[in-house]
Amino acid sequence: MKVSHQWLRAFVPHTLSAREVGELLSRHVVTLDGLEPLRADLREIVVARVVASERVPDTRLSFNKVDDGSGELLEVICGAPNVAVGALYPFARSGTTLPSGLTIERKKIRGFTSNGMLCSARELNMGDEHDGIMTLDVDVAPGASFLDTLRNEDTRLDLDVLPNRPDLLSHVGIAREIAALTGTALRHPAELPATAAVPLTEGRTEASAHGATVRLAVDSGCTWYVGVVIRGVQVAPSPAWLVRRVESVGGRSINNVVDATNYVLHGFGQPIHAFDLARLEGNSVEVRRARAGERLVTLDGVERVLGPTVVVIADAARPVALAGIMGGRDSEVTSVTTDVLVEVAVFAPRGVRSGRRALGLSTDASYRFERGIDAGATIEVAKVCASLIASIAGGKIEGALVAGDAPERRVTVNLRHARVNRLLGADVTPAESERLLASIGFGMARVNTESIDVTAPTWRHDVSREVDLIEEIARLRGYDVLPDDLRAFRPGTVPDHPFVAMGVRVRDVLVGAGAAEARPMPFTNPRDGDSAPRRRVSNPLSEDEPFLRIAVMESLARAAEHNLSQHQGNVRLFEIGNVFVPVAAVGFTEEVRAGLLLMGGRRPAHFTEPRPPAFDEWDAKGIGTRMALAAWPGAAVTLEEEAPHHLWTLRVNDRTVGHVSRVSLDAPVWASPAFGVEITLGVLESAPVAGPGAHNWDESLRAPGRPVVRYSSLPLTPAAEFDLALVVPDAMRAAEVESVLRRAGGDLLESARLFDEFRGAGVPPGSRSLAWRLTFRNPERTLREKEIEGRRAQLLKVLEKELGVFARTT
Repeated sequence: MKVSHQWLRAFVPHTLSAREVGELLSRHVVTLDGLEPLRADLREIVVARVVASERVPDTRLSFNKVDDGSGELLEVICGAPNVAVGALYPFARSGTTLPSGLTIERKKIRGFTSNGMLCSARELNMGDEHDGIMTLDVDVAPGASFLDTLRNEDTRLDLDVLPNRPDLLSHVGIAREIAALTGTALRHPAELPATAAVPLTEGRTEASAHGATVRLAVDSGCTWYVGVVIRGVQVAPSPAWLVRRVESVGGRSINNVVDATNYVLHGFGQPIHAFDLARLEGNSVEVRRARAGERLVTLDGVERVLGPTVVVIADAARPVALAGIMGGRDSEVTSVTTDVLVEVAVFAPRGVRSGRRALGLSTDASYRFERGIDAGATIEVAKVCASLIASIAGGKIEGALVAGDAPERRVTVNLRHARVNRLLGADVTPAESERLLASIGFGMARVNTESIDVTAPTWRHDVSREVDLIEEIARLRGYDVLPDDLRAFRPGTVPDHPFVAMGVRVRDVLVGAGAAEARPMPFTNPRDGDSAPRRRVSNPLSEDEPFLRIAVMESLARAAEHNLSQHQGNVRLFEIGNVFVPVAAVGFTEEVRAGLLLMGGRRPAHFTEPRPPAFDEWDAKGIGTRMALAAWPGAAVTLEEEAPHHLWTLRVNDRTVGHVSRVSLDAPVWASPAFGVEITLGVLESAPVAGPGAHNWDESLRAPGRPVVRYSSLPLTPAAEFDLALVVPDAMRAAEVESVLRRAGGDLLESARLFDEFRGAGVPPGSRSLAWRLTFRNPERTLREKEIEGRRAQLLKVLEKELGVFARTT
């Protein structure tokens, strides 16, 4: 996110330098990635006063004596007609490089020596005026910095805004944080006009007034659409202040109407688009899904073929814009535009993302919509934009057409003061917590002396839990003021997982043996001739490593080869990580393993032993035994010779847990042999369970206590639900009935949940009524009503036949 230091000051009049602002934000809010001075090309320009001037005979030139603050008067030749004695002008001394790249040199002109140049606006890239030099109406001493004098110096801050904080994708969002951290009040920028009153015409799915209509289709994903009608505008170049604002964030000035929308985009974080109302067929817009085969030429001049995955803004005849992404060329504002429809809308992030991906098009607007905008400010931002357009382009604001549902109120979260202190390990008074939260827009209502109810502002989508509020308090106070002393308690009562505890013990042994820990990703690319089955990642981070590894040694071997390529032959690397092992009839299991690779000298070289002996298989065997004893303290560890793939097999209590092997490397001739140890600490609980004889790892390696967790993709088709109330004898367990329901329901039965038990009127003596909610779903298509009724009838038939259970009718 690029923000302008001067633009921030328009929202919050702080006195910090750009670097101080960046450092403040980095400590509390968002990381500063860099600073870029703007108009640094004017840094060498100074203010100079003309103290004497006379015309050069028979020319348009003048011979001047100029005071540039250096202590001596400089002779300067100038061709401008407006040189006046006593006036101040921007001055480029000899050796200065102008924005155009021209370097001013000391020259002889008509027999006179010129020691610099008095500059025009065009020469400073500050306007098109070039008939005369730029007269300065300021009260400063000669030699003052031109940039400082005009207060035109600006710096662009590059901020690394994370996806959970879309409110920081605007100048007002950053300004809120600066205001809270410095205690400076936020203000409406003085460069903007007062917000005009705009009459609203509202409708649920359609609104018509002022000669225009807006509509929302049911499946458009647009929840809130505001269209402001402004008539009689005069499209022209933007005023200088607006051009500076647009250019300060890397934009390009187009015209006053478009620049006004870009001002609101970067200033307030709300993407806005202006349509030429006369070029909209039927003077109407509709937010809908694109139809297959529809085409649109976007503002970048590219014709795009659309489909139902793309949401468009369409007039009565055709699409005119990509909703939340980019406008169309056929409805853009041009120099002949007189009436505009200003669009301020709330588009669903998912819909914008699917359209952006389908078209391969990313814009400033789509970036913000995908992360979430401040829907609560839509109406106010529409008024700000309309007022700005009317003030710089003229015209009359007719009114706004509003369609959709107003944003829902944010939920209230209870904040316990004792919980704040416990979680932060610091004494934070209730008054301080309330002050900090109020400073960034949170609303509060006191419940009692122990807690308060807090409501997040509409621009904070990331705050929904008590811990989120505590995080806000921590960052606003400053993480550097949190206590760093060790306390006599754990952060929780949950013990470490057995695999974690085993890994800690093994790590301590290996670090003590002088090995360094590696942390690679668990991806690999098999070597030529390696035909072992592997699981390919559907969306790999790199096409060079698209497979999940089947052994830790694969990653350690690649790391050793990298060391050898850098002429480092002494390698002692280990890793504790996950592998994905193929298992017959099951697929793959995910295991936690510890691996070690040794090669090179046992000890560092010394003048008493220039060439220490290299590691051999017996060293690997000894460390492998220590690894196994650390993982399973007190167990009986044995090693059995094995060939041809491994040197030894490690066994713990007669279970095979790993191997000691010679590692094959792509190594230079001078490299010593490499040896490896790899042991399996256990199988993850979420991994598939191998059947008898299908896997050589003992099932006792699995951590006990919980069943296997299986995962599947989220469903894309709708579910069909119905309730089934059954009359069940008291002597029959509900589990028996549910077992039959699940078996008879077939593969399409997604869930069966018992939610009611009733005894009383309508239920025969000795029985009770049990009700299940059954959910059916076909993963490929929507189930029809007849199919659901058929399933219901079949279930009742099976229940009556097998259990004598029938449906309750009253």
